[in-house]
Amino acid sequence: MATGAKSGRAERPAYLCRQCGWTTGKWVGRCGECQSWGTVEEVVAPAGVTRPRTVAAPAVPIAEIDADPAIAWPTGVGELDRVLGGGLVGGGVILVAGEPGVGKSTLLLDVASRAAQRGRTVLYVTGEESAAQVRLRAERIGALRPRVLLAAETDLATVLGHIEQVGPDLLVVDSVQTIASDAVDATPGNVSQVREVAASLIRVAKQRSMATLLVGHVTKDGSVAGPRVLEHLVDVVCHFEGDRHSRLRLVRAVKNRFGPTDEIGCFDLSEVGITGLPDPSGLFLSRHPEPVPGTCVTVTLEGRRPLVAEVQALVAPSVLSTPRRATSGLDANRVALVLAVLDRRAGTTVGPKDVYAATVGGVRLGEPAADLAIALAMASSTYDAPVLPGIVAMGEVGLAGEVRRVGGVGRRLAEAARAGFTTAVVPAGTDDPAPEGMTVYEVADVRTGLARAIARPD
Repeated sequence: MATGAKSGRAERPAYLCRQCGWTTGKWVGRCGECQSWGTVEEVVAPAGVTRPRTVAAPAVPIAEIDADPAIAWPTGVGELDRVLGGGLVGGGVILVAGEPGVGKSTLLLDVASRAAQRGRTVLYVTGEESAAQVRLRAERIGALRPRVLLAAETDLATVLGHIEQVGPDLLVVDSVQTIASDAVDATPGNVSQVREVAASLIRVAKQRSMATLLVGHVTKDGSVAGPRVLEHLVDVVCHFEGDRHSRLRLVRAVKNRFGPTDEIGCFDLSEVGITGLPDPSGLFLSRHPEPVPGTCVTVTLEGRRPLVAEVQALVAPSVLSTPRRATSGLDANRVALVLAVLDRRAGTTVGPKDVYAATVGGVRLGEPAADLAIALAMASSTYDAPVLPGIVAMGEVGLAGEVRRVGGVGRRLAEAARAGFTTAVVPAGTDDPAPEGMTVYEVADVRTGLARAIARPD
């Protein structure tokens, strides 16, 4: 009998990563999911069989489900609505992460004000600042609304009590790392605390169909601080990016259960608040009275939005045994690839020289369509000959020196024509029609592209 009881309630050892929740049957020093070291700990889990439970509400045909609660309502901030896929969804939980001082609190306070202006009740919970500090910021950006209720709290139970009392349509928590639960014996911001706080707020949001915005911190490498399970639990993860020396801010969705994940929102952050930029292309271009060697314009696609951006390069003789390579706003690996192709396939000697490549306005160009513009900018600087006026270039460069086709060329050309450019260099085989008044040159390789775009001195 003792044996039977033992077999019925036998316990087996298991190991759990406290960082991401990954489980394994044996101890390992490094988590197999999040690759963190020293986070796998032993837990004891019962080996009993889960019995079926009586169903309270039977499953219904999918066509009979009411879809109205999942319809997004606009925030009033057009650029944020673009990123979210139309606006906020009742019960949806959105995590907004970014570096300190980038403008997360200012943006969410503006969202709270616009939601209140549309008749919705907003509960704004601040754990990092006092209520008076938030009030002063709201006054500065014109976000004082009677339907925005402010609470300075760091205790999870008290926050849940405020939610019960107010019954808000929108909850803003700034930030999730500052809230702590008495049920967890750990300091605020600890992995266990963040997991418990986030899980409790998400559970309440789903029960009440309450839209929720959570502010999250980021680590030194720019990833969301805290357990990876936090990103899995929420519905939307947005990264708020921007150079602290520039007013331009970008909101990028890296996860979105309600819309696309390749859209960006552009904002201008100033002393009087944050303003959406529906047409930001001009911010990524420099103004020169005459053509300057080492510059070339391309059109990048961020989601469905084309953006005209300028690539600048400086190729100079090096006094170092190992020439320097420096990039800003560009993928260093792709810049190195383009350099090798120029040196080997196009007869442009850049190997023994220092190379600096950057974008204008703080924009990041990560897609391969910018390769041809990078090649033209670096070759232009090497020859000390400017790219011909009015030219934009787009195309992916291959290791054999070929220029490969890219998607969305029609939208890119239309945006370039709207910005005043009259000539485009595109990959061979592009079927998209050219806008009226624009001349399009199709090139099959980098060498041909250089001949089309740069007037080399004799």
